[in-house]
Amino acid sequence: MKYLLNIILFFFTISFCIAQEPDEIIKKGKQLISEGNYNEAVKVFDVLLKSDPENYNALYQRGFAQSLDQDYEKAAQDFKKVIEIKPNHQWAYRNLGMAYSKMEKYDLAIEQFNKVLSIDKENTDAIINRGFAEKAKGDKKKACEDFYLAKKMGSEEAKIILKNNYCKK
Repeated sequence: MKYLLNIILFFFTISFCIAQEPDEIIKKGKQLISEGNYNEAVKVFDVLLKSDPENYNALYQRGFAQSLDQDYEKAAQDFKKVIEIKPNHQWAYRNLGMAYSKMEKYDLAIEQFNKVLSIDKENTDAIINRGFAEKAKGDKKKACEDFYLAKKMGSEEAKIILKNNYCKK
């Protein structure tokens, strides 16, 4: 019964997407993400990408849904494709870095966070995430430097991290 329900829902999703404009499809996919229906969101973006494979917004959103669904390999592929199409998409670099971190590919993660910072030097989120990747690699000194830098730049999150972390000045 559950299988039949999934098939019906899938065909409903496809028929909904065929009749919609790309912006409406993106909106529907984002709504599914916000509801926690990551697999359904991926299917919605798949339909749009079938007709428009270069739609970087659909690729980004699909990658985001896959990441939330803990499919980091597929998410990374989508984020890389977004970057090919739109080289200054700092959120694609950031989320690619996060996917690499989840896959324990910390050097690649750090590389992506550095790319974010080459676009936006004030991005404390990238600095903090780079710090966590450095920490996971075992480089406490670099991690703490990043946490202190983000704090100095006014990040409230960095203040909390430093309060709860092992960094001492």
